[in-house]
Amino acid sequence: MKKFASILLAATLALTVTACGDSNSAGSTDNAASGSSNGAANKPIEITYWYSWGDKIAENNENLVKMFNDSQDEVIVKAEYQGSYADQHSKAQAAFAAGNAPEVWQNEIASVGVFAESGMTQELTSFVEKDQLDMDDFIQGLMGNSYVNDKLYALPYLRSTPILYFNRTMLKEAGLDPDGPKNWAEFEDYAHKLTIKDQRYGISMPVDIWFYEAFVRQSGGTMISEDGKSAAFNNETGIEPVKLWLKMKEEGIMSIGTTDDAGTQAKTDFHNQRSAMLFSSTADLTNNMKVAEDQGFELGTTYMPANDTYGVPTGGANLVMTSGLSPEKQEAAWKFIKWMTAKEQTIYASSFTGYLPSRISAVESDEMKKLYEEKPLFKVAVDQLEYAGPRPMQKVYPEIGEMIKNEILRAVVDSSVSAEAAVAEAAKKADALLIK
Repeated sequence: MKKFASILLAATLALTVTACGDSNSAGSTDNAASGSSNGAANKPIEITYWYSWGDKIAENNENLVKMFNDSQDEVIVKAEYQGSYADQHSKAQAAFAAGNAPEVWQNEIASVGVFAESGMTQELTSFVEKDQLDMDDFIQGLMGNSYVNDKLYALPYLRSTPILYFNRTMLKEAGLDPDGPKNWAEFEDYAHKLTIKDQRYGISMPVDIWFYEAFVRQSGGTMISEDGKSAAFNNETGIEPVKLWLKMKEEGIMSIGTTDDAGTQAKTDFHNQRSAMLFSSTADLTNNMKVAEDQGFELGTTYMPANDTYGVPTGGANLVMTSGLSPEKQEAAWKFIKWMTAKEQTIYASSFTGYLPSRISAVESDEMKKLYEEKPLFKVAVDQLEYAGPRPMQKVYPEIGEMIKNEILRAVVDSSVSAEAAVAEAAKKADALLIK
């Protein structure tokens, strides 16, 4: 139990990952297939699937589960909403300890290593080899958070990158390039020109570890040393992003939320046209498109602005199987995971939500090519994958991410705390965890 308690501490820390999408609540639905069984020998195997996030993301999960159940009569999947990724991780830990964990669930990518190393998730290589699953069809840029100690523990499902959303109507009215800013200097200039005092900010944003990782990557940096034993952000690549954010806040062109619901508030500001730009997950695309249409403005998207280079971490969730299942449950869980990550379902999920297609065959399909031609906003995140990379997967990284966020917030609310001091303190705390 001590081991479980330590994992719980790391896994349940708030990750503030907007890769996820919206956290509005969604109901739990048992989408049992209607087919009947002929005796106990042919009775379908029942398994439970846990997912996170509401709105279009919840609809996508519920729709796919129903489609799977209706497509065959061997396995019945019960879909259950579990809140945010942090909520789901905490519940999965508790359920595993109690012996009633879901057979399949979403594992936020930075926490795949936490659960694999704790023995809570099943290694998948034997299933892949048995079915000769074409692993080369998965986009390699999305596979970095699927392996732990060179063993496969997860398959990409709803994957994302952060992108820059903007109110194209406002940009045109301000005489700005309606395709959006390309670099940090343009980004700051746009924010100045889009701000109307007491009415609208250039951008509203939370302090989010995912966004910070992106800005560090754009400056040519990394979060953790190559050997995994120390923080790698206590230098200009980690300080420059915080300096920029604090400068833009001081200039009154960026609103930085400091409450627990800062991410939701930033989206609300953008939707209500109280801010002109928004950093958020590609997973929010279809919802933002609908809001823009309802509110009467034209939506634009582009890469996150470059500093030395473009750069973003990938995000979202992979599908994992709980360890210790019976052979029958394992086969049922694998059948579901394989189906959910197949080309056809990848196309459906990406088209329905805006999440990245995780298979090359999906990107190259006629369906996706037609979608990209008709709605080019969908292709921005796919093209940005050229500059994307995996998130750190050290067991303590969720806790480190929370420490970094808290130190940056300290600088936001206390002008006496410099960017250098905030980053140095976060790195000091990170090093203390990494050397244990």
